Amino acid sequence: MDRPAARTAADRSAAAPAPRLSYLIGRVSQGVRSALQQRLRAYGLTVPEYTALSVLQTRPGLSNAQLARRSLITPQSMNQVVAALERRDLIARAPDPRHRRILRTTLTPAADRLLDELAGVVDTFERELLADLSASEGEQLVAALRSCMRRLAAGIDAGA
Repeated sequence: MDRPAARTAADRSAAAPAPRLSYLIGRVSQGVRSALQQRLRAYGLTVPEYTALSVLQTRPGLSNAQLARRSLITPQSMNQVVAALERRDLIARAPDPRHRRILRTTLTPAADRLLDELAGVVDTFERELLADLSASEGEQLVAALRSCMRRLAAGIDAGA
């Protein structure tokens, strides 16, 4: 009795379903975080710290809760990030004049200098990440990711 020939790795790969979009985004996210952490280590920053500083660069005056949401971490984790950044004199916090219990966070001149220094590091990393894409493809990818972010912010949930 003849047995079917064993399938080759190429046959199995061709027959396998393509990875899901959510899986691909997750893998890219993990890879970006890991690569960024390696580059930030030399500056004594973690990815959450850098993310918080970057958010505050474009949106100064956020509360801890707002900063946590925009930095994609919990408010409890943001408390630790804020404490570390305050110890390094990279942020300043002041009470909101209308809601004295809310502290508004801004960058210090030291943070501005650090972010200026890191801009080249992050720009180089992003160019390396997109090296296989044309300029137009890179722009389309950024536009598509922004669209996904808007959809998520608009309230896509598990039941939708």
